Amino acid sequence: MLLPLAWGSLFFPGLFGVCTWGLRRARPAWTHHDCVMISTRLVSSVQAVLATGSGIIVIRSCSDVITDRHWLAREYVWFLIPYMIYDTYAMYLCEWYRAGDQSSKHSLTIFRNFLSKNRLMITHHVFILLVLVPIAQLQQQHSLLYKVNGILTLTTFFMCRILLFPFMYWSYGRQQGLSLLRVPFHIPFHCNVANAFLIAPQIYWFSLLCKKAARLFDVPPAKKDS
Repeated sequence: MLLPLAWGSLFFPGLFGVCTWGLRRARPAWTHHDCVMISTRLVSSVQAVLATGSGIIVIRSCSDVITDRHWLAREYVWFLIPYMIYDTYAMYLCEWYRAGDQSSKHSLTIFRNFLSKNRLMITHHVFILLVLVPIAQLQQQHSLLYKVNGILTLTTFFMCRILLFPFMYWSYGRQQGLSLLRVPFHIPFHCNVANAFLIAPQIYWFSLLCKKAARLFDVPPAKKDS
């Protein structure tokens, strides 16, 4: 328990610091906000890769979806706790630098704006601790790389955060000899309720991602004017 907690406490802030330092040296023309924002996205991407890899290992290692346990599933939770705390602070830093001249804005005002603009994400983090799509800041919304990244984000989000739930029901049904549609009627009611509460925000966030993705294929303002 303590080892993954300690590693996470060192790894995520350390990686963030290295990324920010590297971007400041490699891209001196970028603002502090640009560097902090990109570094936050990079660390989040690393965490996503680690979480996905851990999930694949756990799935491939367990044959009984009901009773099997894997040490990685337990230990990764402790590794994830420091990330959630770090990521909340990193989002606050993004808001701090986005505000621009700190001398003209009181820190309490910035904090209130941070809470107001990040209610869902903060709720998401707090919920995980207690029980994405990158936003374009460098005016690259209409580049091919940005569009490819948006499509990949939509695909991975849908597969890993929404299809996960029917996959769990399908796995249980296959083991018990039940069809997917019959599974909800053969498991405890509170399990269905809990899964509904978990998947509801995922569907909402996915709808927001779809709206952002639709704007990726809008014609840039300059081309419209011409």
